[in-house]
Amino acid sequence: MKTKLMFLVFLITSLVTSCTVTENIYVNKDGSGKFNVDLDGSSLMAMMPKDSLKNEKSIDSTFTFKQLLADNKDSIAKLSIDEQQLLKKLENFNMRMQMNQEQKQFLFSLQTNFKNVSELQDAMTAINAISLLQNKANKATEFGSAIPSEGLANNNSTLSYSFKGNKFTRIAVLNIVKKETLNEEAAEMNKMIFASSNYIVKYHFAKPVKKVSNTSALFSEDRKTVTLQYPFSEYMEHPEKLNLEVEF
Repeated sequence: MKTKLMFLVFLITSLVTSCTVTENIYVNKDGSGKFNVDLDGSSLMAMMPKDSLKNEKSIDSTFTFKQLLADNKDSIAKLSIDEQQLLKKLENFNMRMQMNQEQKQFLFSLQTNFKNVSELQDAMTAINAISLLQNKANKATEFGSAIPSEGLANNNSTLSYSFKGNKFTRIAVLNIVKKETLNEEAAEMNKMIFASSNYIVKYHFAKPVKKVSNTSALFSEDRKTVTLQYPFSEYMEHPEKLNLEVEF
C-alpha cells in the first residue's frame, strides 16, 4: 500500500477523533450545488509538544481522489464489487490539507460538486471509504489496527436528500439490523473516541427559508443559511436527529 495513503488515514483519524467536523452544502435553485466538509484539528495541534513538530515543514497540498485511487488500483482490485463501487463514488472529490505549526493550524477539506441533491452522501462516507481501503490491505499494521473494522465513523444509517418544489429534505434511517450486530467493544470505543468532537451542518440556499422541521436549527440573518450542531456522539448514536425538512 502506498505510504501516502497510510499517512493520510492516520492524519484523518487523528483529526476526526478530536476536532470539529463542518459540512457546508450549497444548493442552487435547480438542485445542483457544492458539497464541502472541513475537519478542523487545530486544537489537536495546539496540544502537541513544540519539540515534536520542530522539524516539520508547513503543508498546503491539494490532490484528487481520482489520482489517489489510480495509484492504489491494485489493492482496490482485490476488494469486493460493492466496496469498489463505494470507492468509485469518491472520484470527483478533491482534498486540501493544511498544516502550520506556528499558526497551530491543522485542517482537511473535502470538496465536490453535484448536479442533483440526490447525489449527496454522508460526509463520513469519504473518510470511511479511505479507512476501508487501508484496512483491507493493512490489517496487520499499526495503522490498520488503529481503525475500528466497522468504519471510522459508521453510524449504521442510510442517508438520502431530496429537493422538490419548495421543499428540501435530509432523511437518515437507522439500519436496525446492523445496529444490533455491531460489536459492543467497537461501539464503546467509538463513543469514547468522538466524545470531544462536534458535528456541524450548514445548508446554504439560493432563497430565504420559510420554516424548518428541526427545532434545533438556527437561521442566518437573511434566512438563506440553516445550521445544525450536535456533539459527534449524537451524530453516531442518533443520526436521525439531524433530519430536517425545509420549506421556502
